[in-house]
Amino acid sequence: MVARSALEPVVQESTPSVIARRVREAIGSGEFPPGSQVSEAALAARLGVSRGPLREGLQRVTQEGLLLSIRNRGLFVVEMTPDNVRDMYVAREAVERAAAACIHRHDPVATGRALLAITRTMGRAAKSDRPAEVSAADIAFHETLVGASRSPRLIRMHETLLTETRMCIHALESTYVFREDRVAEHRAIAQSFVDADAARTDRLLVDHMRDAVIRLTDRPSTQPDPGTST
Repeated sequence: MVARSALEPVVQESTPSVIARRVREAIGSGEFPPGSQVSEAALAARLGVSRGPLREGLQRVTQEGLLLSIRNRGLFVVEMTPDNVRDMYVAREAVERAAAACIHRHDPVATGRALLAITRTMGRAAKSDRPAEVSAADIAFHETLVGASRSPRLIRMHETLLTETRMCIHALESTYVFREDRVAEHRAIAQSFVDADAARTDRLLVDHMRDAVIRLTDRPSTQPDPGTST
């Protein structure tokens, strides 16, 4: 493996990219609640940017599906209905299973160890009854997993999906009950990478995503099993 140089070119992020990232963060954190309208004028003033780059940034977020453009009305944050939650997890399952397959082709053990470290953080937060920190570690776990795939496209797709995951937690928090078995689920996935057991990783990711759908919608998914014919 060739070591990365500390003197790699600096990537300059464009203003629309920064705007899109800030808007995603505001949506994911609940600062822009589901269903709320996003005012271009107010947002331009808050961010200190002109309308041109603002509209380009908002267009990116709209194309990602986080904002909905309604003719003659404006832009609105998408609402995470149970159907949207189920559909989002179909996409997350596809992306994370693909990422896991990539990882198992190059360096599953190192990735598994990094994921186990995150589960230890998650476990400490769980024992101290800090559900917000558990959820933050949960997000970090899946970011790390997909990031280790080395696939820029999977990483880009996953960024939007994790924003929607954060929205789910805020919008459907009455049905999103913290359970300690979340830690065990993540630990098992991490260990499957350490053991270089690709089939077990895939099976555990499918189970994990479906369990998340049940937690967030309070009823099982009606999606067919991707591993069987319909």
